[in-house]
Amino acid sequence: MKNYMQKVLECAEYLKSRIQKTPLIGFLTGTGLGDSAKSLELSAEFEYKDIPHFPISTVQSHPGRLLFGEMSGKNIVIMQGRFHLYEGYSPVEVTFPIRVMRELGIKYLMISNASGGMNPMFNPGDIMIIKDHINLTGQNPLIGANEDRWGVRFPDMINAYDKNLIALAESAGKEAGILLQKGVYVGLKGPSLETPAEVRFLKLIGAEAVGFSTVMETIAAVHCQMKVLGLSTITNINDPDRPMPANIEDIISVATAAASKLEIVVQKVAEKINE
Repeated sequence: MKNYMQKVLECAEYLKSRIQKTPLIGFLTGTGLGDSAKSLELSAEFEYKDIPHFPISTVQSHPGRLLFGEMSGKNIVIMQGRFHLYEGYSPVEVTFPIRVMRELGIKYLMISNASGGMNPMFNPGDIMIIKDHINLTGQNPLIGANEDRWGVRFPDMINAYDKNLIALAESAGKEAGILLQKGVYVGLKGPSLETPAEVRFLKLIGAEAVGFSTVMETIAAVHCQMKVLGLSTITNINDPDRPMPANIEDIISVATAAASKLEIVVQKVAEKINE
């Protein structure tokens, strides 16, 4: 059976042989956010199911397409749909595309997600720049033998979300007249949503938004020396004193409505990135 590294390299070689330009930036879109790639000047498109060894998205609103092209004058690859621990994927399977991006030469990774807000100053439809995260999944994609080709055994996570990219995003928001929040994201395994008691606990430890993705990909990207920008679309507000039911249809609806704002920010950040 082929090992993980062999599968990553074969996947990367398959894509390299079918694209014209090496991408500099990767953009991973989350739940309901696949439409945030409309401005891409498309040069190549692949269905996940047709890419060797690539996992398959099983979640509603995750189309499962890998797009290559140009955005704001930069070569970029966009993942329309990601993979989650709650789908039954392991941490190394969730982060397989990140390793492939590393082999394609990606230096900057923008990750978006849909999340529940816990900061009372947030509103549904807001976009939150992730300044830090808390990993409560009980998982880590670096468990097991370290691959020195990608990174060190114990990567430092002090600046998991790149301060320069955060500054570019803040500047992009101001230029576009888009209010951007900033806060700490906590990653859970899911798929069950949070109880009021869990929300109280998460707020107590400093979390301002909660979701079921992003943390695994960020850890793997940092291990690969990528610079990461995290953007959370706040789809609902979790108030433990006034709990309101949440359903996936409403979450997707809010995320989809906010996708155009997210795309503007991503476009402007891509434009400002200097190689």
